[in-house]
Amino acid sequence: MSDAASRKPGNTVVSAETDIDENSLDVRLAGGPGPVDPADVVAADAAAREFVARHEQATHRPQGEEIGRALVVVVDDEAAHGEDQRLLGPLVSELLAEAGFHVDAAVVVSGDEVEIRNALNTAVIGGVDLVVSVGGVGVGARDVTPEATEPLLDRRLRGIEEAVRSSGLAAGATDGGLSRGLAGISGQTLVVNLANSRAAVRDGMATAAPLAKYVIESISEF
Repeated sequence: MSDAASRKPGNTVVSAETDIDENSLDVRLAGGPGPVDPADVVAADAAAREFVARHEQATHRPQGEEIGRALVVVVDDEAAHGEDQRLLGPLVSELLAEAGFHVDAAVVVSGDEVEIRNALNTAVIGGVDLVVSVGGVGVGARDVTPEATEPLLDRRLRGIEEAVRSSGLAAGATDGGLSRGLAGISGQTLVVNLANSRAAVRDGMATAAPLAKYVIESISEF
């Protein structure tokens, strides 16, 4: 290819002989706006750090100050039949407590739509502020948590659903990123479905906790 062809407008050509200065951030794409200003990169990074710090502060409340009551529902066939004791319930309970919730209980049910719905509905009737279910949000035959949850919801909160999925993909928690889990309000209770790997639980809780605080405070205003 000639030098003229390589410089033809609208074409992006990378030559083995091209010297790339990794510190210049002079990245040009076809039709792109031109070089990236390093000052813009620094400013964006600072803004991202400030956002994360602000939400970390929101999830770590002074000792004794609680956002509300929570209940955990673990959806797992093996655990429900006592065959697997590596439950995620304690992990979710710990993360909820760190976020400022009083955890009433962690219950375990099998991947049965009726059982899951009954557990969630019992929590709603019991007046808890937040119900977090773990498991049953994939594409397997027994993954029916979304189907059990949807009839209970008065309002879907798709912003929380998408935030959890996006965060899961970014964090490398594939099951969290591909989750079919729902989030929404049932009566005066916020319901959130999470995937059941430890990575998905940790990332999902880190994403959902500050959003849950906002939703619960909004509900309590009425």
